[in-house]
Amino acid sequence: MLLADIATLLVNSLTWAMATFLVAAGLTLVFGTLHILNFSHGGFFMIGAYGAYSLAQALGAGNSIAFYLFGSLVAGVFVALLGLAVDRLVLRRLAGVEDAYVLIATYALLLVCEGATKLVWGLNYHSVMPPAALDGAWLLGNAVVPRFSLFIIAAGIVVFVALEVFLNRTGPGRLVKAIAVDPWMARLLGVKVRWVYTATVAIGFALAGLAGGLLLANQTLSPTLASAFVIQAFGVIIIGGMGSISGAFFGSILLGLIDAVGQWVLPGLPGLPFFVAMTLILLIRPQGLMGKRH
Repeated sequence: MLLADIATLLVNSLTWAMATFLVAAGLTLVFGTLHILNFSHGGFFMIGAYGAYSLAQALGAGNSIAFYLFGSLVAGVFVALLGLAVDRLVLRRLAGVEDAYVLIATYALLLVCEGATKLVWGLNYHSVMPPAALDGAWLLGNAVVPRFSLFIIAAGIVVFVALEVFLNRTGPGRLVKAIAVDPWMARLLGVKVRWVYTATVAIGFALAGLAGGLLLANQTLSPTLASAFVIQAFGVIIIGGMGSISGAFFGSILLGLIDAVGQWVLPGLPGLPFFVAMTLILLIRPQGLMGKRH
């Protein structure tokens, strides 16, 4: 393999990995705290992407990086508000319910998201060009590196570092981790656990909307967008260890590299290396890369 091929493979694998991690981050945070596997997360990621698209169309300022980031933040806030409504109407009622019922309820919510998307934005496919400064590519020797790919990689790393700092270096973050381990003791110590749960849900949904905005120019918008990303997101959080942000991050890098190599070796079987690798890793380490045995 030529050096240019290796560079291209690494960029492609990291782009896939960070795009998937951006989607999986909020899902992992909510599961790690509330122990609820929110299957509808992909639906709210899709709503965030469509919301950012509508904002770009309304204001017509899509050639600016600052506007692109602003649209992503607005999408995050919008989806966070939806998350607060979902928490009050759905997630609170699922506390203590068996996992099978949680999956059914959140899958039904995913279908609601897809139906609402079709109702508001229709069935047509939409696409958005990256901002002018992120369009095109750089040449590193003989390797062609798209600027937008580097943007996605940088965005994934920034989100990961921000979450790690929040959870491990701040008082509220440590409180979230403590409640995730023992909410009963936290209540005895006077902590308003429900408020922390609500704030965590809002952050998790905000991350879904933010990912939708950041990845807006990375894919075609369609009512099936949620299903396409949620499978990858579930794959990396299972491989990384359920509820582990760092596990999801490094799991996405590992699976992204395997997927990129697989597409180079087996171009006629897209997706197969991803599922084979996921199966083998779980057979060797069922709790995931950074999960703990129970």
